[in-house]
Amino acid sequence: MNETIQQLQNHKSIRKYKAQPIEESIIDAILQATQQAPSWINGQQMSIIRITDSEKRTKMMELAGNQAYVGTAPEFWVFCLDFQRAAKACEIEVKPFSIADNVDALLVGATDAGIALGTAVAAAESFGLGTVPIGGVRKDAQAVAELLELPTYVYPISGLCIGYPDEQPAVKPRLPKQAVLFENTYNADLHEALHQYNEQFAEYMMERTNGKSNANWSSGIAAFYSEPFYRDNSYADPMPALQKQGFLKK
Repeated sequence: MNETIQQLQNHKSIRKYKAQPIEESIIDAILQATQQAPSWINGQQMSIIRITDSEKRTKMMELAGNQAYVGTAPEFWVFCLDFQRAAKACEIEVKPFSIADNVDALLVGATDAGIALGTAVAAAESFGLGTVPIGGVRKDAQAVAELLELPTYVYPISGLCIGYPDEQPAVKPRLPKQAVLFENTYNADLHEALHQYNEQFAEYMMERTNGKSNANWSSGIAAFYSEPFYRDNSYADPMPALQKQGFLKK
């Protein structure tokens, strides 16, 4: 099998890292690969904040839900959607700029940040590193924006832990192809495929937890997305942060 394909298919999240710093040459190579990721109109609507300050890292760990690996991973990057440079481009060309209440801009920026993060994961793994994305940076996006001194038109999307793995978890099973790939039209008749996946996922959890849990996929997803979403999952309402960062009108 193609080595790159095999690497991608064997992806697993790593939450335990060796106390081994990553060489700057590798950091530069990952960043360069990440910058080459595709973006809409070549706008490159994303930025990365690399947190090297220990106090900021500790605070970020707290803001992201006290996930210990945010504080212990050799590298922690925050991927942001970023229209600050687009605003500067309009200044240079003496053209008006405004993206307030432009929902498509949020979709574009989040997509660019997501593509960049995925590219960074693949690049890091090509060096034998492990990673885990951290959506918890959005638990309190306003506090994160203040901590990282994000200017207007910049908004945190996801963190990323990077380091040399100190664990080897099994590859987590994914949804079957018939539940994610549709031909020509969407097929919403997914119950059979999801029930089969639940059984497979429960077996994986039994093995992963040494028989302590047989939780299936749908139970975890339903628990997370049941209303009220933000209160039960400790995610602050993003509207004030989006307003403060210039993406919504006040």
